[in-house]
Amino acid sequence: MVTQEHDIRSGSLEELAQTVTDAEKREAIHTVRAATDVTFTWDYERSRDQLVKLYVKAKTSQWNVSTDIDWDIDVDPWKIARDPNNPLNTTMALERAGTPFEKLSDDEWYDLGAAQQAWVLSQFMHGEQGALICTAQIVETVPWIDAKYYAATQVMDEARHVEVYARYLRDKLAHEFPINVHLRALLDDVVADSRWDMTYLGMQIMIEGLALAAFGFQYQTTPDPLLKQITRFVMADEARHVAFGVLSLKEAYADLTGAEVRERQEFCYEAAVKMRDRFLGQEVWEWAGLPVKECTKVMLDAPMQVEFRKVLFSKIVPNLKKLGLLDAGSVNGNPGWLRQKFGELGVLQFEDWEDTGAEYERMQLEAV
Repeated sequence: MVTQEHDIRSGSLEELAQTVTDAEKREAIHTVRAATDVTFTWDYERSRDQLVKLYVKAKTSQWNVSTDIDWDIDVDPWKIARDPNNPLNTTMALERAGTPFEKLSDDEWYDLGAAQQAWVLSQFMHGEQGALICTAQIVETVPWIDAKYYAATQVMDEARHVEVYARYLRDKLAHEFPINVHLRALLDDVVADSRWDMTYLGMQIMIEGLALAAFGFQYQTTPDPLLKQITRFVMADEARHVAFGVLSLKEAYADLTGAEVRERQEFCYEAAVKMRDRFLGQEVWEWAGLPVKECTKVMLDAPMQVEFRKVLFSKIVPNLKKLGLLDAGSVNGNPGWLRQKFGELGVLQFEDWEDTGAEYERMQLEAV
């Protein structure tokens, strides 16, 4: 029997419907214990040409949230929420009949759509802070000077991304949601791991890769010209970030043992399922006073949502293939562990899509 995507979940429906507690919502500080070794290198020879190229590009591609974004553009969240082509409003793809949404008036439905897009952007903002912290860790832990140089530019990039989403949410949507518990758990795992390559793998390949796919979809379809402008700037940065992860890990993973490779494969699979399960709007249903468990079930089973969650892996799968993790462990024509698992998730159709190492050059266009 072929395993269906919706049968593979990172927990029970009750667990997936979980949201942060009221006490956690009131907390401004979230602390994760991390025990990492700080690595100095006294070898300043610039020997990794592709990383040097990324670093040079990063230095000339810095942009300013205050002056390079046209904040005078008016944003009407309610109007945008009514646009059926708006990818941030995932409620537009849901059937209302026979669901907890069927008794909502049209105005309440569109309010829910506006809240949904604020929720998506809030999760982007929280994820960008996770990237900020992880990249700062990479500066401390990676053993190559070229990687330290580039990672330092990414720290500034990520700070800028947090700033731009925070300002958009505050000034244009006037609504911000707390971090989703599934995203928070994944960020906690990545930050707490003491191995520098796992920070790379979790953030640069998995989380940033999924974000890049979401940003690309958002850029193509959003009806908001201000958000389109912001997304174009962010995408150019993110493409470099993922390429940085691919270039660095491809070298590092050439020397891993079979057991070490398998551990990283398992991490990628578990992270993939967690990230897919985060896009269910749990905090929105709670905010609206709707039954969270029932609404989460609707989101899990909605055909368009199932397909959207698959597309989010269009950047992750080809990058993992380039790293050798997708097919590691294959023997005599039998698929390796991760290939088999990704097949069960229904995302192998993306394996021959362009990897980000080849793609980022095209992304380095002037934002418009």
